[in-house]
Amino acid sequence: MQRRHLLQAASALPLLNAGRLFAAPAAQSRLLLVFLRGAYDAANLLVPTSSDFYYASRPDIAIPRPGADLNTAIALNADWGLHPALRDTVYPLWQKGEASFIPFAGTDDVSRSHFETQDSIELGQPLVGPKNYRSGFLNRLAGVVNGAAPMAFTDNLPIVLQGDVKVSNTGLKSLAKPAVDPRQTAIIAAMYQGTPLASRVSDGFAVRDEVARELSGEMQAASRGAISAKGFELEAQRIARLMKDRYHIGFVDVGGWDTHVNQGGASGYLASRLEELGRGLAAFAQEMGPAAWRNTTVVVASEFGRTFRQNGNRGTDHGHGSVYWVLGGGLRRNETSAQIAGEQVKVEPTTLFQNRDYPVLNEYRAVLGGLFARQFGLNGKQLDQVFAGVTPRDIGLL
Repeated sequence: MQRRHLLQAASALPLLNAGRLFAAPAAQSRLLLVFLRGAYDAANLLVPTSSDFYYASRPDIAIPRPGADLNTAIALNADWGLHPALRDTVYPLWQKGEASFIPFAGTDDVSRSHFETQDSIELGQPLVGPKNYRSGFLNRLAGVVNGAAPMAFTDNLPIVLQGDVKVSNTGLKSLAKPAVDPRQTAIIAAMYQGTPLASRVSDGFAVRDEVARELSGEMQAASRGAISAKGFELEAQRIARLMKDRYHIGFVDVGGWDTHVNQGGASGYLASRLEELGRGLAAFAQEMGPAAWRNTTVVVASEFGRTFRQNGNRGTDHGHGSVYWVLGGGLRRNETSAQIAGEQVKVEPTTLFQNRDYPVLNEYRAVLGGLFARQFGLNGKQLDQVFAGVTPRDIGLL
C-alpha cells in the first residue's frame, strides 16, 4: 500500500467508528458473570454472625456461629462468616485475597418477581421510562471493549448479551441427576427397616421428595432453563478453557435457588447447591491458571435476596437485597475486613427493608460500573454507554 493510500484509510477510521468508543482490554482482561436464577438466600451464604437478630429469625435454618465444628460458619471477620459448604473451595480463595463479597447489593426494583427482576437486571437500564429489550448491559459492554469476544454459555442467548454486538452461545448439557434414584431409595430404606434409624431414613427421603416437588414448579420456572449448580461444577473447566483461549466476556446462569421449602442450614438443599457452585468456581480458577486468573474477574449475582426471617416451611421467600461475590486473581490484597466491600449497616430489625428484607445499599449498576472501569480501563463516556446516567462506584476491589 502506498503511503498516500494508508493516510487516506487512517483518516476514515474516525468516521467508521464515530458511533462507538473503544477501549483496549487491560492486559487481556476477562470477565465472567455467573447469574443465580431463582434468588439465592444470601443471608446463609454470608452469615451475619454478630447479629443475635439473625439467630432469632432463623431458629431452624441459621448457620451456627464459628466454632470447632466443621458445620459452623467460617469466620471472615468480626461480623461475617461464610457458609461451611465453601470451606474447601471458595474459602481458600478468600485466604489468598482472591474472593470478596458485597452485602446489601442488588437492584432498586421491588417487584419481587423472578422474571421481571431478572429482565430488569439483565437490561441494566433505568427502572423508569422506556426499555430497549434488545439491549443487554453485557452486550453494551462488549461494544466499548475492543476485541471483547463475548460468549454466552447458555442454550439460548440471554437478554444480558442481546444487542448490536454479535454474540455466540453454547449450551451446557451436563444437567444434575438425583444422587439416589427411586430404585436405590427403596433398597436403602429396606436396609434400615426394623432398626432405630428407619424412621429417620424414611423422613429424609420424604423431605427430599417434597423438595423435588417444589423444584418441579416455581423453581424450574424461575430458573428459566439455566444449568443446575451440579451442571456448572461439571462444566466450569470447559468454560475456563474457552475463556482463556478465546473469550473476554462470558455469561452463565445457574438455576435452582428458589428455596421456599426445607431450605436447610449448614446441611441440606441449599448447602448442597452452594457446595456444587463452590467446586465449580474453584475448578474455573484452577483451570484458568495463575497468569490468566490474575487478569480475570468473576462476579456472582442473583435477581434479589430472600426474606430475612424463615417462613413456616423452614424456607425463605422472595426478598430484596442480596450479596454479590467477586473473585479473581487481580483483586487487591486488602485486609480481610476490606474483602467485605461496599456500604453496610448492622443487621437488626430497624435496618431491614420493609421490615422483612436486606436493604439495597450497593446498587448493582454503580458497583458493576466501578468494576468495569477498573477491569477494562473504561472512561466515563464509555461507562455511560453501558449504564446510562449511572455514576460508577469504585469500592476498592480491583
